[in-house]
Amino acid sequence: MAEKDAMEKTLEAYNDVFSDILNVLLFDGERIVGEEDLRDETHRSVYKADGKIHEQERDVAKYWRDCSVRIALYGIENQTSPDADMPLRVIGYDGASYRSQLLKDKIRKRRTCRKRRRKSGRKRYPVVTLVLYFGKARWKKPLSLKECLKVPEKLHPYVNDYRINLFEIAWLEDRQVNLFQSDFRAVADFFVQMRKNGEYQPSEMELQHVDEVLKLLSVMSGDSRFEEAINEPKESRGISMRKALDKTLNREKELGRKEGRMEGRETGLLEAICSLMETMKCSAEQAMALLKIPLTDREKYLSRI
Repeated sequence: MAEKDAMEKTLEAYNDVFSDILNVLLFDGERIVGEEDLRDETHRSVYKADGKIHEQERDVAKYWRDCSVRIALYGIENQTSPDADMPLRVIGYDGASYRSQLLKDKIRKRRTCRKRRRKSGRKRYPVVTLVLYFGKARWKKPLSLKECLKVPEKLHPYVNDYRINLFEIAWLEDRQVNLFQSDFRAVADFFVQMRKNGEYQPSEMELQHVDEVLKLLSVMSGDSRFEEAINEPKESRGISMRKALDKTLNREKELGRKEGRMEGRETGLLEAICSLMETMKCSAEQAMALLKIPLTDREKYLSRI
């Protein structure tokens, strides 16, 4: 899990990928967030409980400064399998982010005179968390805080709910996948193809972060083709997924051809064994001896007769 988290963070930490994810999933492809408008934010937040200081970490966090200079924080939390407690996790992350704004203000107030503080009137900024789910199966776990809790009927009006923003990457529409302009399109395309067809045909789209995409897909999918492609000599950017996987796919095709020839040879020998047994009324062992089949190979033919 630690390796998966590290690979996801590496790709999504690039501003072009991060902004692309936001623009497609939140704004239906409209270029609202520019990569130059993003600023790295600490992944960790601190909170106090039971008299102790605790720390929790988000996967990727950035500030977005729009044209009104209002600051919003976007956090992307990644999941590969459904987590029934995800709403609890997200509300913990978001709550800690809001609390950190209060703590920063307290520190600032100590350093600023009362007159100047009245003039500044610092505004709070919203916190938005996206949960990217890469599983093939639909997410059937809770999407809101109340779904995680057993709330007595009469208390429902007094228990605040909290919904999470979850996106099922493997279930995106083709139209949505094509809206991505960064390398994340290759990632989304892989998971959508595998969910729909059970196989993957790499595209000609050029990648800017080749190794990061291959490493992410390697650890997320367990597909050995990506791991093999990582070790192949190649350009660091500007090549397509098809070209990145070219040598690996060629080896795979050659192996398939060899296996096909082997299967054809075995099928021919099996037919010859059965023919000898019928015409000469001999045993399978005698037929294989006549055909000079090695003793080490005879067991697999016996199991198929």
